[in-house]
Amino acid sequence: MRRFRTIRNVHERTIEAPAQTVGALLDRLSSPQDPLWPTPAWPPMLLDRPLGVGADGGHGFVRYRVTAYEPGRRARFDFNPPVSGHHEFVIEPQDEDRCLVRHTLELKRRGPMALRWALAVRWVHDTVVEELFDNAERAAAGTATNPVRWSPWVRLLHRRMWERAAATDIPTGARLARAAFDRTHYSDAWRMTMRPGMPRDPESWRGVLRGASFPVVGREGGEVLLGEDAGHLDFRASIFVDDRQVTLSTVVRIHNWHGRLYWAVVKRVHPFMARTMLRRVHRRLALTAPSAAERARSAPLPATPPGR
Repeated sequence: MRRFRTIRNVHERTIEAPAQTVGALLDRLSSPQDPLWPTPAWPPMLLDRPLGVGADGGHGFVRYRVTAYEPGRRARFDFNPPVSGHHEFVIEPQDEDRCLVRHTLELKRRGPMALRWALAVRWVHDTVVEELFDNAERAAAGTATNPVRWSPWVRLLHRRMWERAAATDIPTGARLARAAFDRTHYSDAWRMTMRPGMPRDPESWRGVLRGASFPVVGREGGEVLLGEDAGHLDFRASIFVDDRQVTLSTVVRIHNWHGRLYWAVVKRVHPFMARTMLRRVHRRLALTAPSAAERARSAPLPATPPGR
């Protein structure tokens, strides 16, 4: 019988706040007003129902289900096959105004998993857990006493792992782009997922076209339209934001052979440039967004969280 070694990774932090206060934060894990999970810098924890036994979901490519839940004290998540193991949060009171928060990961090593853990997964995992503890301190005690700092290796991994823009149709809601020209000779669109905490104002995303001096030619709802008319062609770039995604769309109208020749060259590099610029700004806005704890403090909290 083949034997597997177990990876065991434990993080602990003492928080100067009552266990009941920190436990209430744990109970909001994965909710729309989750004050703990460090998104949008990292993929959000998403479950198919409120936190409780049987809830299924994960974060990024990591998939799991809730197998144990004690409100205000403990939540355990077992990884979905073929991964074998679990991760768990536990809150233990130390005195009336202090508690210990512990996160434990146990994972069966098999095949190349041990190498991936050593080179990449462990570094990312450790950073995410420590940032979650920072948020617990901010939300329960008012400040994080020693916020985690990313190592150069984590920054490199984060950059390489960041979501890439995907080709899509011009959104139905991007009415300015759709109505920009009576005839269009070229169009494309690239989208990325909106994470919790990312700005929904399309003006915040105008940095996608950094370095270009295109004027704003229209605004409507969640869309801002930039563009310029020239003798050889007219160009419009639309940034459309809704609760699910941000989309960068381009429409071009060509007037003459000068425009056809010019665009024959530009269109070979345009898709690469468009998706690269969108991805760069998507990541920058995620990294500069307020923390989950800061957002939760500024948002109204329901008297009774759904499903609790």
